[in-house]
Amino acid sequence: MECRRCGACCIALSISSLNKPAGTRCAYLTEENLCSLWGKPERPAVCSAFRPDPLFCGAGYEEALTIMGELERRVRDSSKAEGRCE
Repeated sequence: MECRRCGACCIALSISSLNKPAGTRCAYLTEENLCSLWGKPERPAVCSAFRPDPLFCGAGYEEALTIMGELERRVRDSSKAEGRCE
């Protein structure tokens, strides 16, 4: 799957290396929903490693936000249940 450049992953997912909580727009996401760190060494490894996939991205922006938001909630809830800090 090619990236749709909707920015959902840069909003829905947490990015701990940037202290960005889930559900907030990344400070490096432009108004055009492009990463201003793309291709730069400062870009977090987790962002570089992310690959768009219909399982995460769904059929569009809103579905992607829903799917990724639910994944974040499950990870957070699992971490709390195991006694790990966020």
